[in-house]
Amino acid sequence: MKRLLALIRRQWLPYFIGILALLTSITLDMFNPYFVGEIIDRTVLHKDMNYLKTALLALAGITVGRAVLGYTKEYGFDVASSKVILNLRKNLFDHIQKMSFSFFDENNTGELMSRIKEDSENILHAISFGFMLFMEQCVYFIIASIILIMINWKLALICLAVMPVIEIVVFRLERNVGKTYEKISDQRAVLNSTAQQNISGVRVVKAFGRERHEIQKFLNQNEENYNINLEQVKIFAKHNPVIEFLSNLVLVLVISFGGYFVIKGEITLGTLVAFSNYIYMLIWPMRLMGWLTNIIAQCIASIKKIDKIFDQEPSIKNCENPKKPEEIQGQIVFEDVSFDFAGTTVLKDINITAEPGKTIAIMGITGAGKSSLVNLIGRYYDCKSGRVCFDGIDVKEMDLSVLRKNVSVVMQETFLFSDTIDENIRFGAEGVSEEDYRSACRDSMVDDFVSQMPKGYATVIGERGIGLSGGQKQRISIARALVRRPKVLIMDDSTSALDMETEYAIEKAMGKWKGITKFIIAHRISAVKNADEILYFEDGKIVERGNHNQLIKQRGRYYETYLEQYRDYVEALNKEVI
Repeated sequence: MKRLLALIRRQWLPYFIGILALLTSITLDMFNPYFVGEIIDRTVLHKDMNYLKTALLALAGITVGRAVLGYTKEYGFDVASSKVILNLRKNLFDHIQKMSFSFFDENNTGELMSRIKEDSENILHAISFGFMLFMEQCVYFIIASIILIMINWKLALICLAVMPVIEIVVFRLERNVGKTYEKISDQRAVLNSTAQQNISGVRVVKAFGRERHEIQKFLNQNEENYNINLEQVKIFAKHNPVIEFLSNLVLVLVISFGGYFVIKGEITLGTLVAFSNYIYMLIWPMRLMGWLTNIIAQCIASIKKIDKIFDQEPSIKNCENPKKPEEIQGQIVFEDVSFDFAGTTVLKDINITAEPGKTIAIMGITGAGKSSLVNLIGRYYDCKSGRVCFDGIDVKEMDLSVLRKNVSVVMQETFLFSDTIDENIRFGAEGVSEEDYRSACRDSMVDDFVSQMPKGYATVIGERGIGLSGGQKQRISIARALVRRPKVLIMDDSTSALDMETEYAIEKAMGKWKGITKFIIAHRISAVKNADEILYFEDGKIVERGNHNQLIKQRGRYYETYLEQYRDYVEALNKEVI
């Protein structure tokens, strides 16, 4: 709530203009019942036609004035509120961008989208139209109450006696509705997440013929959403008729007791008509209070959800006075590194030294900790114990922007944006020279297939690279990493979708990129055999290390993998020797 109030204070001028127009408009409106009452008393009863002209001109002036002020009021509130939500969404998105990998491990896309879109819209509706209407009705109620007491305090007190009862009902409504809106907000996030995952994975759904299952899963969540909304409807159905009854009771009391006072001569007929018009300024705030309560409850529930995200701090952030080395060499050293993920030990006592320009290859079965190891280099996660050093500096002490500017990652799961191929390659490489760009595209073999496309690099690809083959997507991701001219290049199983010939061509071309320290994760011997050092992981530990020839001689796990992949070649070689 404090964050929202701070953003509102920054837009004080348009809000001030809107509030000033609102108060002036209400002041003018207060004269309407007076002139109507006077018209009845002086024109209808006493035939004063001159006053009728004056009163009609005054009412016309009030109407025009309120129209102009109404426009000013709406414009002021809408501009200010839109600016507040603009900044709120910007701050929320900025905050999400700053969060660490672990945050996205725990929060799904659908939920975060609900916070950015639906919850922000709930707040916008509340601080613009809802806030304006709430203030307007409060001012109407206060001023009208004073005027009614001045007209006839007895009749005013009779009417005002019913108001506390209405407020009690309204507060009970607000308390009950507030609870349901928290449930509605949570369920909408689940519903959005279910739909988002299904649409993103629709090809998998269709490939496995799971349309009926996914439809039923969505219907179940939609049914739950319906039930929670029905619970809210029942609350309103229970309380709104009571509010309506009490509001209409006030009118009955005004007519009954007011008529009695007119008969007794305590007030005139015109005064009773004016009083009846003023009483509507009390009744409408009471009637609208339930609806306003609805908006406020939505807003409060949404603020809590958004604040929950803002209250989470990134687990990975710069230390005080981070180091910003001017010259980067690219030496990476792991010193007794251990790493836990979700309470499970993933890496144990890892020691690795990668000198600048050297290539370290990592192999092992799935779940052995290979990806976890390279994620520590760019400090996407922090190790539990030990140190990861970049050019002799602990990565925890290095400025994150400097660190990640010099590390390029070709991730295991290739992600491409729905944009042109050119923009995908240039992503994160502002100001790259044309020579470096073309060199990266040639060496990653992107030129080979893009040159055959009608629009070339201006070709727009679909979401997540739809329309491209797995190998083509991997080649684009390799180009995206190379174009930055990093000092450290991490390739996490990034050639698995490539044929052997293309893989060899890329590997040969990348040999020309001197001064880059490479970490290559792969399952194929062909991708790692030329590395300076090969590490074989098992259960988070390095069980074998050495170059290709050394590991073949050890006749261990690496050798078994080699035999499995080159069995036919080895058997043919043995027969030839015999």
